[in-house]
Amino acid sequence: MNVIEMAIKMEQEAVDFYTKCAEKTNNPVGKKMFLSIAEDEKHHISCAIHVKQKKEFTPAETRPMQDMKKIFEQNKDFMLERISSTTDELQALEMAMKMEEDAIKFYNNAAAQTPDPAEKAFFACLIQDEEEHFAIFQNTYSFLSDSGNWFMWDEQGIVEG
Repeated sequence: MNVIEMAIKMEQEAVDFYTKCAEKTNNPVGKKMFLSIAEDEKHHISCAIHVKQKKEFTPAETRPMQDMKKIFEQNKDFMLERISSTTDELQALEMAMKMEEDAIKFYNNAAAQTPDPAEKAFFACLIQDEEEHFAIFQNTYSFLSDSGNWFMWDEQGIVEG
């Protein structure tokens, strides 16, 4: 299996995991967040297939932080209500952060090792999106485990841009 095929496999595993997380969470904002990120991962698969077929891909279509900004803006009042989270939801976020960290490391290594400019560009796009996904999960974890920290996040740009 080559590095692009590995990327496709990793991204599909992420789609499956985030879709299951969305199905299991009771928090409607959490559902939207997981589904939005699953859509990003589906786009990554499409891009990877294009790269594998030596076709151009469109990296600009994913905007994780902008998507989350919209979700939080539309649901800010709901989010400000004290919502208790379950251990399962927090564990799902911990697993999501680990998956994103592992993906970032893998894609950094792949980018460093490939001589192909198109693959380098592809991995650079993936790294950027995965770093944003990690930040989203990390900040969501902070909100659910201690909403006071979320207000600092709110002031640092996710809701304001």
